[in-house]
Amino acid sequence: MGDSKEAGAESPPAGAAARGGLSLLSQGESEEPSAQGSALFLGGNEVKSRAVVKYSSAPPRTAFARLEEKTDLKLPPANWLRESAKLGPAGTTILGNSKKSKPFSSFGMAYDFIDSVGNDVDVVSDSENIKKLLKIPYSKSHVSMAVHRIGRTLLLDELDIQELFMRSSQTGDWTWLKEFYQRLIDQKWQRKKKSKEHWYQKAILSKFLYYSINGDGAAQPVPSAAEQQGPSSSHQATDSDGASWPAPFEMPSSVSEDPSASSQGLKNDFVRNILWTFEDIHMLVGSNMPIFGGGRYPAVSLRLRDNNKPINVLTGIDYWLDNLICNVPELVMCFHVNGIVQKYEMIKTEEIPNLENSNFSTKVIKDIAQNILSFLKSNCTKEGHTYWLFKASGSDIVKLYDLTTLCEETEDKYQNPFTMPVAILLYKVACNMMMKKNQNKKHYGTIRTLLLNCVKLLDKSRHPQIIASANYMLSELFQLDEPKKEESSESPLNENSDESYSEEEEELADSDENGSYGTGSDPSDDNKAVAIIKSVGELSVPEKYKSIHQIRPSCTFPVCHDTEERCRLVLSYVLEGLKSVDSSIKKESDLPAADPNTPIPLKYEDESTRGGPEGLEKQMALFLDKMGSLQKGNYSSQSGMIPGSWQHKMKLQLILKSSKAYYVLSDAAMSLQKYGRALRYIKLALQSHDTYCCLCTNMLSEVLLFLSQYLTLCGDIQLMLAQNANNRAAHLEEFNYQTKEDQEILHSLHRESPCQGFAWATDLSTDLESQLSVSCKCYEAANEILQFSDLKSQNPEHYVQVLKRMGNIRNEIGVFYMNQAAALQSERVVSKSVSTAEQQLWKKSFSCFEKGIHNFESIDDATNAALLLCNTGRLMRICAQAHCGAGDEFKREFSPEEGLYYNKAVDYYLKALRSLGTRDIHPAVWDSVNWELSTTYFTMATLQQDYAPLSRKAQEQIEKEVSEAMMKSLKHCDVDSVSARQPLCQYRAATIHHRLASMYHSCLRNQVGDEHLRKQHRVLADLHYSKAVKLFQLLKDAPCELLRVQLERVAFAEFQMTSQNSNVGKLKTLSGALDIMVRTKHAFQLIRKELVEEFDQPKSDESAPAADPSPGLSREEVIKLLSIFESRLSFLLLQSIKLLSSTKKKMSNTEEDVVLKANKQIYSQLLRATANRNSTLLERIDVLIQLLDQLARGGSGGQ
Repeated sequence: MGDSKEAGAESPPAGAAARGGLSLLSQGESEEPSAQGSALFLGGNEVKSRAVVKYSSAPPRTAFARLEEKTDLKLPPANWLRESAKLGPAGTTILGNSKKSKPFSSFGMAYDFIDSVGNDVDVVSDSENIKKLLKIPYSKSHVSMAVHRIGRTLLLDELDIQELFMRSSQTGDWTWLKEFYQRLIDQKWQRKKKSKEHWYQKAILSKFLYYSINGDGAAQPVPSAAEQQGPSSSHQATDSDGASWPAPFEMPSSVSEDPSASSQGLKNDFVRNILWTFEDIHMLVGSNMPIFGGGRYPAVSLRLRDNNKPINVLTGIDYWLDNLICNVPELVMCFHVNGIVQKYEMIKTEEIPNLENSNFSTKVIKDIAQNILSFLKSNCTKEGHTYWLFKASGSDIVKLYDLTTLCEETEDKYQNPFTMPVAILLYKVACNMMMKKNQNKKHYGTIRTLLLNCVKLLDKSRHPQIIASANYMLSELFQLDEPKKEESSESPLNENSDESYSEEEEELADSDENGSYGTGSDPSDDNKAVAIIKSVGELSVPEKYKSIHQIRPSCTFPVCHDTEERCRLVLSYVLEGLKSVDSSIKKESDLPAADPNTPIPLKYEDESTRGGPEGLEKQMALFLDKMGSLQKGNYSSQSGMIPGSWQHKMKLQLILKSSKAYYVLSDAAMSLQKYGRALRYIKLALQSHDTYCCLCTNMLSEVLLFLSQYLTLCGDIQLMLAQNANNRAAHLEEFNYQTKEDQEILHSLHRESPCQGFAWATDLSTDLESQLSVSCKCYEAANEILQFSDLKSQNPEHYVQVLKRMGNIRNEIGVFYMNQAAALQSERVVSKSVSTAEQQLWKKSFSCFEKGIHNFESIDDATNAALLLCNTGRLMRICAQAHCGAGDEFKREFSPEEGLYYNKAVDYYLKALRSLGTRDIHPAVWDSVNWELSTTYFTMATLQQDYAPLSRKAQEQIEKEVSEAMMKSLKHCDVDSVSARQPLCQYRAATIHHRLASMYHSCLRNQVGDEHLRKQHRVLADLHYSKAVKLFQLLKDAPCELLRVQLERVAFAEFQMTSQNSNVGKLKTLSGALDIMVRTKHAFQLIRKELVEEFDQPKSDESAPAADPSPGLSREEVIKLLSIFESRLSFLLLQSIKLLSSTKKKMSNTEEDVVLKANKQIYSQLLRATANRNSTLLERIDVLIQLLDQLARGGSGGQ
């Protein structure tokens, strides 16, 4: 504390507990209840008392001098009224002037022991006031006290009506109270003058105490007043610096340097401050009682009594309470007659209640204490209000008035001199609790109530700093950084122990015992009183008033389940704080007067939209230049705030808080898909941050990190707006809407800065390319900021997120340019060559993909890098397709440019697969890349096969390249894995086998000579045809392809037959061909099924063709294939009949006879069917299915 404390100074003599049963804790001992106990047993009544000296300015205790008998106390001693080091700094006050307690003494103590106020302590007061309260049932004298509530603590101060009314006649203050007092309470009351006897007794006591100081009585030099107060004032300075909140601020000058503070006695002038626990009541008490000690009596209190006047109950209670409060185990009483010392008597503290003529029950005193505290706590419920506890002289009725409410009925609420000290104390207690806010969230409700009451009491124009600081603290109570955690942690705030119950409960509790201190006795007297104790005798009844444990302040913390509600509350406090700061800054004459209700015109919109992406580049360069200058600490304020002033520091904190609140609001709107609203909020967050940057002299790294996060979110919003262009009107409406609160905050920001630093990022454009570019620039700016102050290594998670987003937006822009190039290509006339515009779009797209790949690779994101490599491959294929259109369609050949781009595409797909490593890392991406790679190889092979570059390459080389490409395509085409893509893979593989078989078939037809090669081609053609058939048979939606392959196989058999010479060989080949024909039955059944489904659909259903599940089934194609099939079947049957007939002539064979007969019958039916031109398609298919069934049963299968 900075003061000398009496280590053990107030401890009892050794063995005190053993002698008298009273255990008194010394300063050095624990404040927690101990096993030794601290109980005093008196006449069977148990009273617990414990006192701990928190602070003492008294010098080491001096032994008292026992005066000789017959010493005349009327004669002054040599050292009378002279300063003495033994008396300590307040010696003259205690022993000489007998100056009475100051009207704000409890506030001085509360300021010094701010930790105890509002939470641990029930009462803070001068010991004289405590004694006066506890003597109410025994005394006829008047009681007048001011009561203030701070949290659960009550501050009690003497309210000297005589002094107030004297002052009122001079200054005009308190006139309303004087009128009220004279009208309702004591019309005849006059100021009573003290008697001569009173002053005579004071003088004798003073001389007696000076005589009793052990020593030669000579005057001793003592430190000057400044030195005396050194420790105390240094403590207060430490307190005001250390316990101030928020951290960047000193205690506001209006608190620490208030000139009225000293005149009002806001200093702690007590010699010692004691934490006294009486039963279950915790009190912080100030005492000036002189304590002597030394030799046989380490701690005694010294009293002077007139031997002719017996000790009464009031005196006994006085002495007993003084000794309990100050931990003094014994009382030394000096008796005199007319100032002549007679004798000394030593009395133990616990024996005082049993003295003759001064007999009182300690249990009753305990009950009085509990009842008075309960009465005050249950009725002094409003923090910041001044209550007046009053008992008229000789009256049994105690009344409690709310002076604040009475004062509000007058014109000036600041007439109440307690207003300022109460507000300051509310603020200080809140500051102190705020320092520990993370330790216990249950105090949030208390802090909020303290601050709201503090703000309510103060005049905004007189105390802007405290109001600004209080509003900032209020905003700090709401956790913006962790909205989700915050919501889950709010419920305990209302559930835990003693800090929260609802207003309704409080009112109900009050009404329970209304009869005890109701307003029913005399309406003319009572209608202004808050509560009344009808008879002081009630205070002696045990638990007449409610137990203090049931009386708690109503400090529930508002539960904001909604993020927007919480942020709006924070912004309302921020706005009030900003208003206070702005009102305190002297308005410059050249500062334009702006109406907060009028939106500020924004002049930057045209520039940014006109400039497009190129304009963005310039704005980004300016922004980065500004960021660099911030590192050097450039300062610019339009309002003329002085750097380092409280206004400057406070406004910085408030602006930063508003930017955080707007950021959280924007994030919440983003999650609700309200992108226009989200952009409006992030714009306000960035405008707040821009103003912060203008004011800040030393940019903190955490603030730069906030900026990076804001820009990242802004990039996200711009991207989502680009992707939701169809709802643009609604987003625009949300973006342009502004609340009055937002306008006023923006008005305060514009006092310091034009707020245009981030205009490039927060514009709502209608152009897709512009939105994507802005989004990308936001991420780039966020990334640039992370390069400052080594933020990326301190925040690796955020850095990774920024790079991921940069990679993603570059992919989006790359795809955008790629799609534009593809659109241009589709619009181009076939024969035209590639345009410059297309090539420019390719370059832009390629550049974006390349940068995006680099972003993902730098954070080891293999999956996303693979996806971008895949997209680059797709771009290469678009480039290849663009080149294929050039030239004459009839002379069309596969060009070298096409080959180049397709090979580049293959390279990128292979890189993508290498990036992934294995399929396990990301199966879906792996399968997708594999499919694209297979498609590229297949497209290349198909184009080379269909548009063979014979002008440049030999047929054999082309065939070889086609074969290789097809086999590579087949390798990357996974037909076995069950997936949504499996049918596609099977179709692709079947098509590859079909194309290869056709190619080898064609080679075989055209090739002459090399028999080995011919044989090889024959085997390959046969192999690929059979594989193609197997795969097509697995598919239900490719009957035409299956039919075509089978027909080609039949043609292949016919071609083989032409080179055969023997009838047996030809018959065998024919039999095989007919067998293939029989197996086409499956294809015809599929075709028939689809045709039937088509016919069954309602004719009127226009959507039927679109809903056709197999758009590949073309009627023309079916008819064409059907005609070919009929002619080939007819030809094969005829050849079979011819060959079987010729062999029959040579040799008889029963089996062949059966086949011949069957074939003739089938051939006959086929001829009749084909001759009937009126048959429908379905009928023709039905005939063929029937004939194929017959052929299967009795046809040529046997051969």
